[in-house]
Amino acid sequence: MNRRVSLGGLVALSLLTAACSVVGPDHQRPDTPLPAQFEGDAHAGSARVPADWWRAFGDPQLDALVADAMERSPDARQLLAQIDEAEAALREALAVFSPQIDLGAQGSRSRITTLGAQPVFAGIPVVRTDLRLAASTAFELDFWGRLRRGVEAVEAQTAASYLSADITRLTLASATVQAYLLLRSIDAQLAATRTALSLRSESLALIRRRAAGGLVSDLDVAQAEGARADSEAQLIELERQRSLVERQLGGLTGRPGLTVVPGDLKALPLPPVPPVGLPSALLDRRPDLRLAEQNLVAANARIGVARAAMLPTISLTGSLGGQSRDLSDLLASGARIWSLGFGLTLPIFDAGRLAARAEQAEARHRQLLAAYQKAAEAAFREVADALSGIERSARAEGVIEQRLAAARTAHGLAMRRYEAGYSSYLEVLDADRVRNDAEIALVRNRQARLSFSVDLMKALGGGWMEPIAARSAPAAAR
Repeated sequence: MNRRVSLGGLVALSLLTAACSVVGPDHQRPDTPLPAQFEGDAHAGSARVPADWWRAFGDPQLDALVADAMERSPDARQLLAQIDEAEAALREALAVFSPQIDLGAQGSRSRITTLGAQPVFAGIPVVRTDLRLAASTAFELDFWGRLRRGVEAVEAQTAASYLSADITRLTLASATVQAYLLLRSIDAQLAATRTALSLRSESLALIRRRAAGGLVSDLDVAQAEGARADSEAQLIELERQRSLVERQLGGLTGRPGLTVVPGDLKALPLPPVPPVGLPSALLDRRPDLRLAEQNLVAANARIGVARAAMLPTISLTGSLGGQSRDLSDLLASGARIWSLGFGLTLPIFDAGRLAARAEQAEARHRQLLAAYQKAAEAAFREVADALSGIERSARAEGVIEQRLAAARTAHGLAMRRYEAGYSSYLEVLDADRVRNDAEIALVRNRQARLSFSVDLMKALGGGWMEPIAARSAPAAAR
């Protein structure tokens, strides 16, 4: 009967605990004073780009490099270990709602004195054995929600770990794609420089023949040799840069000694761009903003933990077991022992220690609130910058193409004028330099245009799937 009464009391107390309010403020998503949409004249489009946005470039070699970066890089292995740690911390936090049961065993053998002040009566053994085996438990009743707030904080930190992993993956993918685009840009510049070197070598051979016939001076030969040497020096520098970028790709993908076959930058298509006036609500997909909000959730929960620490702590303790002189009687009914306890601890004087902890938690929450708003403003700026870069590089490409066409025409005319004796070789060198610069500028502008599209993918959290009416709340962490 006593056991049934005790069990009923525990159930009642548990129900009372569940009905108690939770101390501390509930999380509310902060408002960010951002414009409703982005400004700009980006190309209108409605194409959807999935999470594996790099596949929009249609390059199997790039796809393989990004896959290696996701799986083999040290950063990828580190983030997997961080996720395992966060999940284990969450399981530990959830365990506070279950009582911990410990099994304890004690044994002692002692002798009492027969010459002490108290006489030892006949029949009382001088040497005594005491054996004890008991299971004990202790359970804190979460009246004020301190434990629940603690679990809420750990859950937010676990979600933050998943989001940190998403940030790492997005960073790895964008860094790999940017390095690949730079490599392809260098390949295109190498091709243009080799063409220029070939043309200047042919020009040098021609001028040497003309000089041997007395048609031109040695000055023209020296100028042609200098132009050819300049192209050769550019070629050597570009080859050095390509080796550096290739090693960088090897480090990103966890493949030291990686060799990438040369490719054509112009073969890479331009990925789709979002519609004009892309709503800023799409920024909710960014894992860094969602991470900043989860940090806010955790800090907000810790305010409740700190405030609840100033209130009484109520706990139950109990034990059940057996105690006897002989091991054979340890589990007999007469050896049974048990206890049930109730404890209450109320802070009376702590010199303001607990209040100071609560103030620290509140100040930490204000810091993270400011950090969240700063991150939201930075995210909006990054998207706007990427959209502006895409739009302006697209406009510049047409202008540079016109410049290149004019430079090629001017070079041909200058060469014909020189061969006819109407102009000096200096005009040919100047026209050749302008043509070469225009070819390199066109390559670099195409690389910049592709790079801006990667920046946009990253700024939007990795592609976009929603139409203009984007959702306004961040996706929940896994």
